[in-house]
Amino acid sequence: MSRVVLAGAGPGDPDLLTVKTLRLLQTASVVLHDSLVSDEILALAHPRARLIDVGKRCFRHSATQAEICALLVREARATPGIVLRLKGGDPMIFGRATEEMAALEEAGIEYEIIPGITAALAAAATLQRSLTQRMVSRAVHFVAGHTAEGDIPAHDFAGLAQRGGTLALYMGAQTLGGFAAHLLEAGLDPATPALAFENVSRPDERVLAASIGTLPARLRAQAGEGPVLILIGEAMAGRVPVRLPLAACV
Repeated sequence: MSRVVLAGAGPGDPDLLTVKTLRLLQTASVVLHDSLVSDEILALAHPRARLIDVGKRCFRHSATQAEICALLVREARATPGIVLRLKGGDPMIFGRATEEMAALEEAGIEYEIIPGITAALAAAATLQRSLTQRMVSRAVHFVAGHTAEGDIPAHDFAGLAQRGGTLALYMGAQTLGGFAAHLLEAGLDPATPALAFENVSRPDERVLAASIGTLPARLRAQAGEGPVLILIGEAMAGRVPVRLPLAACV
């Protein structure tokens, strides 16, 4: 039976891969990867490795989660060497790792987890601003922007609005209008800084700086095709570094 590894590919920049994930990518027999894993990272795989795109992307899945789990188990049983399940960002943050770990455990297959840099941390590096700041932001909230059905999750919006801290909204480009409305209704100041990052850490990265009151309309008018992360909170106040083309304001 093969060695199974669930690893994070980070936000897209190959230089942000962990050394351990890079080594496994270069030696794996098969790589099951999400659509968010960049071509530059996949190019680092062993020349004879089989690359299987399982196509996970918001509202664009080419395989169901059940199909992905079944494929992972099947490859683990049939493939000698390393079976690498490569996920965008970190596998334990909105990566559906729980379902895949459960499938492997049910099949009696051992596995290991390798963390990756999640998009919020890469965005903070682009912005050159800490997600936590003494006296400003003492917490970071990682929040999903939609349910499996595409609806806005039933978050504790009052708590999110009143506790302060920095809110990192994943997969929220399509639902930002309703999400922001819930926060405003719960008492969040509409002038609270809010930034949208598209293609974080990649050469075509774009940053849109606004407030939570104005960001939804501006993002609708200027949205691209890449994955979007949204950061909300007073710690995000300030100018966006002018370092084109790495961080271009749109």
